[in-house]
Amino acid sequence: MTDLRAAGERAAALVAAHLAGVPDGPVWQPVPDGERAWLSGQELPADGRPLADLLADVRAHVLPHPMGNGHPRFFGWVNSPPNPAGVLVEPLAAALNPSCAGGDHAGPHLERAVVRWLAELTGFPHPPGGGLLTSGASMATIVCLAAARQRAARADGWDAREEGLAGRPPFVLYVTEEGHSCLHKAAQLLGLGARNVRTVPVDAAYRMDVAALRAMVAEDLTAGRRPFCVAGSAGTVNSGAVDPLDAIADVAAEHGLWFHVDGAYGALGVLAEGAAPHYAGLDRADSLALDPHKWLGVPVGCGCALLRDPGAARAAFSLVPSYLVDENAGDLGWLAEYGPEQTRPFRALKTWATLSSLGRSGVVRLVERTTGLARTLAEMVERAPDFELLAPVVTSITAFRHTPARSGDLDGLNRAIPFAVQARGNAFLTGTRLGGRDALRACFLHPDTTQRDLEILLDEIRVAAKGL
Repeated sequence: MTDLRAAGERAAALVAAHLAGVPDGPVWQPVPDGERAWLSGQELPADGRPLADLLADVRAHVLPHPMGNGHPRFFGWVNSPPNPAGVLVEPLAAALNPSCAGGDHAGPHLERAVVRWLAELTGFPHPPGGGLLTSGASMATIVCLAAARQRAARADGWDAREEGLAGRPPFVLYVTEEGHSCLHKAAQLLGLGARNVRTVPVDAAYRMDVAALRAMVAEDLTAGRRPFCVAGSAGTVNSGAVDPLDAIADVAAEHGLWFHVDGAYGALGVLAEGAAPHYAGLDRADSLALDPHKWLGVPVGCGCALLRDPGAARAAFSLVPSYLVDENAGDLGWLAEYGPEQTRPFRALKTWATLSSLGRSGVVRLVERTTGLARTLAEMVERAPDFELLAPVVTSITAFRHTPARSGDLDGLNRAIPFAVQARGNAFLTGTRLGGRDALRACFLHPDTTQRDLEILLDEIRVAAKGL
């Protein structure tokens, strides 16, 4: 334990020094060939190594090559900087090292609390037991769609877990072309089949076309297929668009569909001033997937599945062998009964610490600041003659493209710009396809990003484009 104490103090100093130095370093730089070879080509040591040597290797070979998401000018994908409170308690969760499948210890009890907090922040109805933490929204989506599949089968008089899907009318899931890939992966994994994921068109603001949804459901019913779930987005990754959730909920109610909302990134946007109308109908969903490790900055990985009817998830997953029977578990049972994981890490501690350190007011400030930055960038883009705004700003993502005066292949140029900007090391953004065109997208999650950082971003795009 003496070695652990000394190494722990050294590790804490490394963490503090690293985080303090991030804003003054490059946002990202490619890993040099020699370092890549060291990182990926090591042989397993024949004998154990001292803790001090391990820390020295981390300092020399790991910390100098970050993803970049801790920097205030990292605008790529949807990756936040780590909240300091979450960083602080991660070693304590590791020191306890519990399985949070269930039982009477701190982990499951704390998880119930933070799940309730997340439901309260997003305005989602939260019955006792109505949610659990997951590795991320991809796993949360699997939980929610499995619950939807089981409920639909039972409504039709059979058991999907017992009988499988063979010989039954195809179960159909509806998503938009802007829907996250995790919805498609979940459908494939759950045996629904990619062909039974129906892509609903979007409107000019990249929101689900509800009239088209209604027509597609009617078409599938006529064809003998079994519509069972529609998934709306509360903040897409491409543009931050929020689907017309209330109107989607109406269609779901009319046809007995499970209404799932992918709020992995954007559900917390409801807290921004004036944003609530965009999210009307969120409280009518049967399930909501969200990622505390996105907007909140909880260290990766922590997702959350929220369920209006927790019994649906329990029906989809509960399997308690004799050696795990807990007579003192109460009516809710173990958390492991509501999802596929049996051994579950102590995700609740870093989530609790992050939310506690921010408080509701701090979460609101973070959401309002970052959504404000997205609107500011949109205004700068619209004022600039060499940029074009591609979508309304609803959350903290700005989708746009560079349109310099020179003629040429604008799609090719905008496709090449992100890596050229990244390689320069002064800013980081990513690209996408939006409305059939190559686009640039900047996502704002860092609490320390400033308007000056936005100016640097646009300048970096211009400089990078000139070199292409």
